[in-house]
Amino acid sequence: MRQVIQDLVDRGAAPGMIRIVSAVCAPPALKLLADKFVGLKIYTGIIDAEVNEQGFIIPGLGDAGDRAFGT
Repeated sequence: MRQVIQDLVDRGAAPGMIRIVSAVCAPPALKLLADKFVGLKIYTGIIDAEVNEQGFIIPGLGDAGDRAFGT
């Protein structure tokens, strides 16, 4: 996500014009994005409180890619 936003900024998009929509997120990611891209708008269904040592949001979705593709 961070790289996609950076690519948009590199191509001339102002962070304040970029909108992110997510089902679930965690405070560390919100802070990282807010610090790097001032004015970025993020809309999320829920903010879960923590991230485990693997970087998964707790309780969150677990490995959403594995769930989506049955792996």
